Amino acid sequence: MILGVLVIILVSLVIVALCISFYITIFGGGPFVPTPMKAVEKVLKHANIKKGNKLYDIGAGDGRFLHIAEKVYGAKATGFEMDPFVYTFARIRQIFFGWKGKMVRANFLKHDISDAKIVVCYMLPKTLAKFQKKFDKELKKGTRVVSYAFHIGDWKPKKIIPKRGKISKIFIYEI
Repeated sequence: MILGVLVIILVSLVIVALCISFYITIFGGGPFVPTPMKAVEKVLKHANIKKGNKLYDIGAGDGRFLHIAEKVYGAKATGFEMDPFVYTFARIRQIFFGWKGKMVRANFLKHDISDAKIVVCYMLPKTLAKFQKKFDKELKKGTRVVSYAFHIGDWKPKKIIPKRGKISKIFIYEI
């Protein structure tokens, strides 16, 4: 009897968790799709990060951009992730790998990012078009925005790194 109740509770929790993730995927910025590590390294290399630069990762997922930006380049990295389950996974990775970057479980549209030197993102085009308005409003001249795989709205990229093998195009913009 008790085992049956526990199974029902567990199944109910899993269903609720899946519904929350599905809702965030549909109405947030898109599904969690981890960027391949080779692509993370290439994106950050082309972001031209200097030690101490403030870097934001929009839709930070498991935090891999933050970890590498901090560890390799000395960036002060902050990531925004809305999905509570992906966010929790990122925090566990953060503890395990010992990186200090800041993970924020929130919609970045409600946060000030005007101190950014670099913004990285891997989002769907429709979501990037929404983000463009915030970028135009808050980012200062000289800020670099690096988008993996997708073009941002009507912006003209300063540079496009072509697709090579399993690594998609990288679009580099400068405000």
